[in-house]
Amino acid sequence: MPNSKDWNDWKRTLGGAIDIGETVGLSDKAITKVAEKVGTYLANHVDPRNPEENLLKEMWNVAESKDRETLARIIVKLTD
Repeated sequence: MPNSKDWNDWKRTLGGAIDIGETVGLSDKAITKVAEKVGTYLANHVDPRNPEENLLKEMWNVAESKDRETLARIIVKLTD
């Protein structure tokens, strides 16, 4: 099950980054803004390694700005 492992590793890594942001006092809104920037970078520069990441990339690419903010907030909740 390498795909599942990659996905779980990705969630743990992102969750760790969110924990650091919370530890240094970033607000939920600031964390969401950072998540949006990371999402845009990943969608533009990183090839998905598994079906889950591919779905996120596809959703990110068709989303409008407000939708991306919502998607970033959901991803933060998923990984925190």
